Amino acid sequence: MNKDLKLIVKEKYSLIANQSKLQNETSCCGAGGCCSTVDYSVFSESYDKEKGYNPDADLGLGCGIPTRFANIKAGDSALDLGSGAGNDCFVARALVGETGKVTGIDFTDAMLEKARANNAKLGYANVEFVKGDIEEMPLADNQFDVVVSNCVLNLVPDKTKAFSEIMRVLKQGGHFCVSDVVIKGELPEKLQKDAEMYAGCVSGAIDINEYIGIIEKQGFKSIEIHKQKDIEIPVELLKNYLTSEEMLQFKNKEIGIFSITVSGKKS
Repeated sequence: MNKDLKLIVKEKYSLIANQSKLQNETSCCGAGGCCSTVDYSVFSESYDKEKGYNPDADLGLGCGIPTRFANIKAGDSALDLGSGAGNDCFVARALVGETGKVTGIDFTDAMLEKARANNAKLGYANVEFVKGDIEEMPLADNQFDVVVSNCVLNLVPDKTKAFSEIMRVLKQGGHFCVSDVVIKGELPEKLQKDAEMYAGCVSGAIDINEYIGIIEKQGFKSIEIHKQKDIEIPVELLKNYLTSEEMLQFKNKEIGIFSITVSGKKS
């Protein structure tokens, strides 16, 4: 089942990578036609004011700005998980400067091609993009000062493996900061398992308490939620998935979807 879910995500994000910039700005999931009638602009936040921001690398797929809270310093070695077209990598590059290094990892060939093309235009010698699976990264142990990720780990089927890998590749004393989509309560099964919604960052999400619990079990310390944002899903969309009773629960926030930006330290 995990392989099927990964294939869905890979196919959807390949489509996104191959869309034009105009479609990225005006259609669902950051690209036209990829997610039926779903508009995921409710997830993304504007990077316009971030140092190092490159519009060509912004496909509107994030649900926060993890680099804003990641305490990235000049000279750091930073890793971005699910780097896409390179958006967070280029912002991180502005923070690590010429003496640091930024690595982006993605398992979608089309995204890697787009990221490398963007980097070639920018001419950064200390930014690289590698192909790999977040659950089994082709990277050495104890290599990075900081790991960031933006709305990607919720798409990873085995989140325990993902955070275990983050722990492995971080240096002693290093830390991560990720933005992600989580849920409160239990989303109805038909919404949770819908493939279109999965690639759109909703159905891959897990309960916030389970999410934080996974982080704790990997041994991370000083865990902090820096930001939490309710995700307002259009009523017209929810009606396709929820009963009247479930709609009321959603309205009363007994169940719900929101983004968090959370950090933790490898002590």
